[in-house]
Amino acid sequence: MKDLTYTQLFQASIAVLLTSTLLVHTLLSGTTLTHILGFLSHNLTVSLSCAWCLFISIIYYLFTRPRPVLMLDNTCFKPSFDRRLSLEVCEYFVRRSRRFNSTSEEFMRGIYLKSGLGEETYAPPFIFQTDYEAKLQSAIQESQEGMFSTVDSLLAKTQIDPQQIDIVVVTSGSFAPSPSLSALIVNRYKLRPDVKTFNLSGMGCSSGVMSIDMAAKLLSSSRRVRYALVVVTESISLNWYFGDDRSMLVTNCIFRVGCAAVMMTNDPSRRQEAKMELVSSLRTHHGADDSCYTAAFQQEDEMGNLGVTLKKDLIRVAGLGLRAHIQSLAPRVLPLSQLVSYAYSVLMCALSRGDSKPMVPDFTTAFDHICIHTGGKAVIQQVSRVLRLSGEVTEPARMCLHRFGNTSSSLVFYELAYFEAKQRLKRGDKMWMLAFGTGFKVCSLVWKSLRDSYLDSENPWNDCIHRYPLKN
Repeated sequence: MKDLTYTQLFQASIAVLLTSTLLVHTLLSGTTLTHILGFLSHNLTVSLSCAWCLFISIIYYLFTRPRPVLMLDNTCFKPSFDRRLSLEVCEYFVRRSRRFNSTSEEFMRGIYLKSGLGEETYAPPFIFQTDYEAKLQSAIQESQEGMFSTVDSLLAKTQIDPQQIDIVVVTSGSFAPSPSLSALIVNRYKLRPDVKTFNLSGMGCSSGVMSIDMAAKLLSSSRRVRYALVVVTESISLNWYFGDDRSMLVTNCIFRVGCAAVMMTNDPSRRQEAKMELVSSLRTHHGADDSCYTAAFQQEDEMGNLGVTLKKDLIRVAGLGLRAHIQSLAPRVLPLSQLVSYAYSVLMCALSRGDSKPMVPDFTTAFDHICIHTGGKAVIQQVSRVLRLSGEVTEPARMCLHRFGNTSSSLVFYELAYFEAKQRLKRGDKMWMLAFGTGFKVCSLVWKSLRDSYLDSENPWNDCIHRYPLKN
């Protein structure tokens, strides 16, 4: 079967069609039964061969076509009330730690006030301890609290036995302990010995979207696996910067605790229970350019303090990466009218030798909802400028930044939870998840909603959704 080429299968199908046509023509022309039997006898061998080839081609297609990838459900971590990091708590920690000079303290205060973060974001355990020292145990505790809480909730909602899980993908941008976080999941839930585990690290805020893309490709290409568990987390504990380099202090002001878990399947029998279907995914990597590669960079300052430097041209790099990304994404998702207009504008730009610029496609014609990377207030504004999005479209990103801060790779799932808490998702709606990551990467997921959103007792927005969107 594998030796047959698509050309041979196509030729066989055409032969069957021609043979059938000749037979019908013979019948309609009033030919006698003797001639018909003679016709059938003469063409029987060819007909049977062609029919067999057609049967093989159908079977081959059924067994090799990509399987649909479904999101059964997802959950987001909501830390306890005593982990809330208001401005007052943040200033108290900074001053009592005595690790920053007064200039750095004022700088961080200014960044916090302009960041778009509210008073109810969450911090890791070490912030509330008396020694104010981020240690490995704090990072492990932070990871365990988020991962165990979300996975417990997810298994309860989907009614999946841990023994049914075939694939585990865990992503944490900057925390990679040994044993790995995926091994921690296997140990906690006593998964099968033959479970396939993947641990992604060093990919920044885009790794949540990338891990979904990876799990989807594994599910769509194999019939031996049915369920994939994706856990998206991050660790602030070992990435809190204790120094006075301004380019590294920004991360202290905007990154907060967050975690998400997603259960995916390729089992079509669970379509009625599934929340969404993955329609398309795209990843573009712009690390070949030096300015893109170093836009967000982990390194030590002059005093040997480890931190992540956010370069001044990070927003420019994000804009350039996004423009290149949407050039590849547009043909896959835009309606024909938008594609024709865009192609015409590109042609006019070429003919005018750069005097005119290509139009920016209207992506709201392709998507009902957009989850924009909540990397910070400036990042949201840059995406809004590049894609020419209204305040209504960027509302979930801005509200998510205010309520939870930059939760890194899990942030797009907190935006999804916002849409669900507002009950805006309807059956058939399309959603675009867009995320950026160090390196520099831009990643997209396109989902189709399979059911209307409803009130979920596990939604992290439940206690505050009535206050959003904010008026100012």
